[in-house]
Amino acid sequence: MKRLLPLLCLASLSPPLGAIEYRTVEAATVLYDAPSQRGSKLFVIKRDTPVELVVNLEGWSKVRDAEGGLAWIEKKYLVDKRSVIVTADRAEVRQKAEAGSPLVFEAEKNVALDYLEALPGGWIKVRHRDGQSGFVRANQIWGL
Repeated sequence: MKRLLPLLCLASLSPPLGAIEYRTVEAATVLYDAPSQRGSKLFVIKRDTPVELVVNLEGWSKVRDAEGGLAWIEKKYLVDKRSVIVTADRAEVRQKAEAGSPLVFEAEKNVALDYLEALPGGWIKVRHRDGQSGFVRANQIWGL
């Protein structure tokens, strides 16, 4: 049992198998088709875009975007800060986590929002980069 205890402690620190990990792009950068700057440049991804981590290699991460596209990014451009991206034509951000609550603002498709917390009932607390915050339905965003 004494030999197992350190292994159990280490296992508790790692994410569960199959858990989806997200990161946020810190600065606009190029995405590649291979984990090398010699790979083909696919497109530029904008700052604050959330991505799902698929594979990590030395200095590079293979990521999936909100549309399901896969590409490689230099790991130095990814941060742990969580963001989400609007996938609905217009996401309604409300004062409270209730459908009848007053509207704080609307965010158009592809707008990035800071993820603050998840609440019961499918609501997510978010903040716009201009400082306004509120609650949006989880089915109107991606990156959770």
